[in-house]
Amino acid sequence: MKTKFRSFQLAKTLYKQSTQLKLPGHISNQLQRASSSVALNLAEGRGRASRADQLRFFHIALGSVRECQAILELHGERVPKETLDLADHLGAAVYNLVRKAM
Repeated sequence: MKTKFRSFQLAKTLYKQSTQLKLPGHISNQLQRASSSVALNLAEGRGRASRADQLRFFHIALGSVRECQAILELHGERVPKETLDLADHLGAAVYNLVRKAM
């Protein structure tokens, strides 16, 4: 999917970076599932016609971003600052999508 949907692009980057981190197995798996959930829910929400449907998927994406941020913060010593900053930037972008869809 080639798109200019900025939040989706950020989510893809976070997912790719999450696959490169050296975290304990169960945490790595959880981070990868949460980060893929962000991208997938943004894509699905963007494809919905009604604001209510978009909002529902964007809320789910925001929850998954927060989960990613928590995991990254818990393991901050193993996480590059660039990845922490990306997660924060993505959180702000998704929050803005939620606000606009309301």
